[in-house]
Amino acid sequence: MDNVSNQEQSIELLQQLGLKEYEAKSFVALARRQRGTAKNISETSEVPRTRVYDAIRVLESKGLVETQHSNPQVFRAVTIDEAVNTLKSEYVERTESLRSALGGLEPTDEEESTDAAHEVWSISGDQGITSRTQQLIEGATEELILVIGHEGIFTDQLVEQLRAAQERGVNVITGAVDEELRTEIQDSLPEIEVFVSGLDWLSRSPLPGDNTEISRLLLVDREAILVSSFTETRDDDREHEQGVFGRGFDNGLVAIVRRLMATGLLSGNDPETGEA
Repeated sequence: MDNVSNQEQSIELLQQLGLKEYEAKSFVALARRQRGTAKNISETSEVPRTRVYDAIRVLESKGLVETQHSNPQVFRAVTIDEAVNTLKSEYVERTESLRSALGGLEPTDEEESTDAAHEVWSISGDQGITSRTQQLIEGATEELILVIGHEGIFTDQLVEQLRAAQERGVNVITGAVDEELRTEIQDSLPEIEVFVSGLDWLSRSPLPGDNTEISRLLLVDREAILVSSFTETRDDDREHEQGVFGRGFDNGLVAIVRRLMATGLLSGNDPETGEA
């Protein structure tokens, strides 16, 4: 990645972490040099000189910039590690404050509660689906069956979550779409049962032109399921993960997945005898 790309990405990420545009540009300008006056920062960042001082005051209040009260004033950015740790701490504080504020909201009486037997929701994006997967795994009390259809979702974080579930007494069964992935999972989780799925449609569709790839299939305590898939977006040719979440023992979607697993289809077993 060249210098221009690094600079643009740094500014964008700083804005995502709460800095305004001129603040982010001013900090990046200082990070590129040991120290600088408002004139230096303006020339490097293209922030109007009159706005540099406002940006610097905010950055200084956040502990990201130090000031030497000379004439003219000279500024310098804290070290990269110190800046990252400061922003990380502020981000954690904000998310905890958000958790407290949202948790304190009073529910309205305008809407009736949803019938769990008919609860089906769509989820989009890797972060949201990964978060819901973690929530379901951590909430499992008896049984957890996870079939992994895409090696990209088998992360160290997922390994730790599955191991923690198994250690607290949950019966954890994990499946893979092929022997190679099964071996990788088994090596990471030797104490957990791992099988190769008998359902070819997890990795490839029999329908022409259907390139959707099932990425994960999760059944928790026989009453909650999460199914997600990867599709290639047309605009940037990147894979985008989408999922469907259902809860409720009598939920039709949950019942279908539960029966597939109960008959042994996912593990390649004979549905009558249960043997391979």
